[in-house]
Amino acid sequence: MQHPKISLTLVAAAVVLIGCGEQKKPAAKADAAMEVKIGHVAPMTGGIAHLGKDNENGARLALDQANDANIKLGGKAVKFVFMGEDDQADPKVGNLVAQKLVDAKVAGVVGHLNSGTTIPASALYTQAGIPMISGSATNPKLTEQGFKGIFRVVARDDQQGPAVASYLATQNKPKVVAVIDDATAYGEGLANEVEKTLKASGVQVLPREKGTDKTTDWKAILTKLKGKSPDAIFYGGMDATGGPLMKQARELAVKAVFAFGDGACTDKMSELAGAAAEGLLCSQAGIPPQAASKTFLDAYKAKFNVDPILYAPFTYDAANLIINAMKRADSADPAKYLPELEKGVHNGASGRIEFDSKGDRKDAEITIFVMKGGKIEPIAVVKGGKTQAYADFIKAMGG
Repeated sequence: MQHPKISLTLVAAAVVLIGCGEQKKPAAKADAAMEVKIGHVAPMTGGIAHLGKDNENGARLALDQANDANIKLGGKAVKFVFMGEDDQADPKVGNLVAQKLVDAKVAGVVGHLNSGTTIPASALYTQAGIPMISGSATNPKLTEQGFKGIFRVVARDDQQGPAVASYLATQNKPKVVAVIDDATAYGEGLANEVEKTLKASGVQVLPREKGTDKTTDWKAILTKLKGKSPDAIFYGGMDATGGPLMKQARELAVKAVFAFGDGACTDKMSELAGAAAEGLLCSQAGIPPQAASKTFLDAYKAKFNVDPILYAPFTYDAANLIINAMKRADSADPAKYLPELEKGVHNGASGRIEFDSKGDRKDAEITIFVMKGGKIEPIAVVKGGKTQAYADFIKAMGG
């Protein structure tokens, strides 16, 4: 039998413990934010790492701003996690990092930069049911595969090629043009479109010459072309190889006008080719960075202390398209937010974005530039097959 005093003591202690428990209930633990992973892929090493970094910066800025906005999905606080990968502009590496993002269960992907890596990787994302938006891949094949959930926010090469070719044909009136490409999906595809348009315009096009995306010695090809005296030379490739091409051409006294697509439509051409870059013509598959919204440009400069080079406004918009579709669907589940992504209209840094049934941007612009004083300057904008002076286009936009 228990002693009465001991019983009373235990009861008293119990009362005290219960009372303390009522007075000092442990605070309810705040729910941890739900992590939503967004992938980004571009070459972060190699000759076009500067363009890869520019693309990455655009996507990263969008995610940082979304986190600052304290977004909730399904009633839960969300933390967007940026997962950046380097595909080295190599299709095999591109597939490896794409699989890595799939295995990490990312909710969406911004990228890749190059058409040659984006096209094969798109199959992996589609199989996994993960939406992907490229801010720079221009080869038509990307959205001609019939894959659901694959988009781009820039013009296609079969829009860009005819635009720069038509401008070259009407403004410079060449009789004979040489076409060179770097044997990539992007470079060859763009060169094909340029050649097709030039021939349709009655311009004589010399047999195709080819390099690679690593070629820096073009002297053999240029010596061969010099003997044929072309009035203009178009190169389908990136600035890392286009710069040496143009520099060596001038060293060999090749006097042809040079024209390029978006991959070589950067100020870096002046750095790589020196004074030889002066006067080059080139196109970008969208509005130029300086025509992006002031809000974006100011935020980009404040965060990275540089101005965007080429496609940062488009990767920024691509990331925001994914985030805004999630908000409308109130879910980060790709199956739930994809319908919103397909039908949504987004007013972004690069203007109004709406997708067609293939995943291409409707009414995408192409801008024509000229190299002047070491800087590429926009001179015209082509939209819906119509060309207008850049100043008039900006004025119409309210700029």
